[in-house]
Amino acid sequence: MRRQIRKQAAFCLIITTVLTLTACSGNKSDSRLTTFEEEEERTVTLFSPMEKTLPDADNVARSASEKTIAMAEERLGVTVEYITYTAEDYRDKTYDDVALDRARNDMDDLYLLNPDTILILAAEGKLMDLSELDSAKNLRDVVRAANVVGGKLVAIPQEVVAYGLFINKDMFDQYQLELPETPEDFLECCRVFKENGIETPVGANRWWLETFVLAQAYADLYNGGNTEAEIAALNSGEKKYSDYMRPGFEFLKKLIDLGYIDAEKAYISEAIEGEGADFLAQKTPIVMAYWSAANSETAYGKTDFNMLVIGFPSSRGQMPVMPMTGIAVGANAAHAEDAAKLLDIMVSDEALQVYAETNKVISPSKNVEVECIPALKPLNDRINENVFVLGSNASMKVEQWGNTCIIVRKLLNGATVDECMAEFDRLQEESLNQ
Repeated sequence: MRRQIRKQAAFCLIITTVLTLTACSGNKSDSRLTTFEEEEERTVTLFSPMEKTLPDADNVARSASEKTIAMAEERLGVTVEYITYTAEDYRDKTYDDVALDRARNDMDDLYLLNPDTILILAAEGKLMDLSELDSAKNLRDVVRAANVVGGKLVAIPQEVVAYGLFINKDMFDQYQLELPETPEDFLECCRVFKENGIETPVGANRWWLETFVLAQAYADLYNGGNTEAEIAALNSGEKKYSDYMRPGFEFLKKLIDLGYIDAEKAYISEAIEGEGADFLAQKTPIVMAYWSAANSETAYGKTDFNMLVIGFPSSRGQMPVMPMTGIAVGANAAHAEDAAKLLDIMVSDEALQVYAETNKVISPSKNVEVECIPALKPLNDRINENVFVLGSNASMKVEQWGNTCIIVRKLLNGATVDECMAEFDRLQEESLNQ
């Protein structure tokens, strides 16, 4: 499954079925027959990923979502039916591929979507404008930046997804290593691990290495006080995306060339499944993942060592990367009105408080805050200081999260840095001609 959506498994284990049994009895000779008009059941369909690894394990992300859905079902008298999909391996269609196909054909009412898919479907007019929902007025600015396309709010998440480096602090202490702040610091940590017999210091998969690139590419853009002007220059062609991206790609190429990342394994590995076992077995000291993975026992919520989650190395120190998933309503959905009402309850402050307290996450509502677990405090501290990079931004003409992921995979498969930069230049040229 694709990146952060794949492991959250937000709504995905149970297909709800409601059975109504009505028994009538009476004397056959009684001419007074009572007819009950069966009330049509109101349903809303939700397309979401299916948990694949340890599906029966306790998963707080799943539990949190189910609580909010149950709240909405009860208040509206609507039943949510789940349609789910998860790719078996890298040869299958991705979750995003299937989501695009289903949304384009109006097959479901609600969709749990990744940031690149949100932008694609919004541009095609396939997603409802959610701006008028009561819950929309409470959203944080970062949520709007990611999910307002052409003036329309097209998706609302139940959490602000933040990515960071998951660190085995015990292994860092064993070799007397400070937590890395800059790319140079990170390379030095990897060198020490490698020289001490750690075969692959960085566990990677085919989805999330773009976090390293985005942190380095946009550390100054988002934290230098000139964000709007720099994005305008990119959109006009005055500045090139490839100039921003080059240092991050050169950094990844160095990690690969020095053997700190296994490019062949990463290219075919699913998120967490590819690197998770080695990290939990303390064979690999560093992996990358999203915030909720630190809370979930299906990911890294139960380790036998001291784990910390920090930002990615950048010129401005440890840098969280924040893309946005979101729940969207199909513009031509069969049950669009009920779906919109249901979503409005699911992302209300009341429901998001329940979600955040259950899942210990950053809420998309500016009115909801909860304490994070100790392992996440370093990442949370940076976010609270308003130090982060957006992994998805609807105001950029070239979509960032998905495109960067795809081009990083070209690097993993042997492309040169120059070839990867040429691909960014091509995408930018396309955007300028639209």
